[in-house]
Amino acid sequence: MSRDSLLVDSHGRVIRDLRVSVTDRCNFRCMYCLPETEAAFNFYRGRWAAPAPSRPIPLQWSPRANILSFEEIERFVRAAAGLGVRKIRLTGGEPLLRRELEKLVALLAAIPGIDDLALTTNGFHFRHKAEALREAGLRRVSFSIDSLDRDNFKRITGRDGLGEVVEGIRLARELGFHPIKVNAVVIRGANDHEIEALAEFGRQMGVAFRFIEFMPLDSGRAWLKELVVPGSEILARLQKRFPLQPLPPQNPSETAVRWKFADGAGEIGIIAPVSEPFCGHCNRIRLTADGNVRTCLFSVNEHDARTFLRQGATEPEMQEWLRVVVLQKEKSHRIGEPDFVPASRSMSCIGG
Repeated sequence: MSRDSLLVDSHGRVIRDLRVSVTDRCNFRCMYCLPETEAAFNFYRGRWAAPAPSRPIPLQWSPRANILSFEEIERFVRAAAGLGVRKIRLTGGEPLLRRELEKLVALLAAIPGIDDLALTTNGFHFRHKAEALREAGLRRVSFSIDSLDRDNFKRITGRDGLGEVVEGIRLARELGFHPIKVNAVVIRGANDHEIEALAEFGRQMGVAFRFIEFMPLDSGRAWLKELVVPGSEILARLQKRFPLQPLPPQNPSETAVRWKFADGAGEIGIIAPVSEPFCGHCNRIRLTADGNVRTCLFSVNEHDARTFLRQGATEPEMQEWLRVVVLQKEKSHRIGEPDFVPASRSMSCIGG
């Protein structure tokens, strides 16, 4: 495709990656996303400079009527694929809470031009849907494990589900999903003492383990910069423990800086959007479960695709609309700068 037929923003970045959230609901209450549990509240309470609320504030979910149907998502993705989008990642909330998700996977896998279809999940229900998703055309999956200690896992996620997640990762390997990625959000004072153990888990499982800096995307606005463990600190600790060899980027817009273990068993990656922003190479946009396009994870404005879809917009009309939207993509997220404004919604509502 010529550059004129692609989605290009005003900074010259070509959009190839679309994150599609299928639900804003989640069965976990992770302290970096939905810190609604008493454990999360108690963790943050002693760290807030401002007076803390009397108790955690529950999130309000989008009305079911506002959530895009599979057919509406398929129409949107087909229009995006016609403009050069090649990678689709299904997210949430927890996407496996969406009934018959395999039907959407089959619809998207059949769209010409889509050559990378992946899923991000907390893994709790994965074993129930793994075979159906594989048969429908899903090839890649990413899991989340923020702790290998059962009690700490429950404290961080609000769910006693470590065993189910590990079982899901093993099943993904058996079924031939590849690559399998496992993510951990590192929070100082919560799980930073497990960095080396998590890397060893990834090595033993033969998966790509990703350490992610804590970002200001939680529903309670509890994020504090002091709780961020910089990627450079994570790397220094891992290099003391393991012989690591750097890996070249797979593409210019890759978010993780990657290393492989010297024995070849798996790899690690560090995603450091706070301390080492990679906005200059960002090639993604997001479609929320309730049908809004976000041009940046930290956008304060959204673009209503749902109304346009439900008014019967044709594919060429959707494509022209998308071109205009993408031209408004932000240059950077501005975390850490004096004029930074937090994202308008939490990660659960945006889609990871």
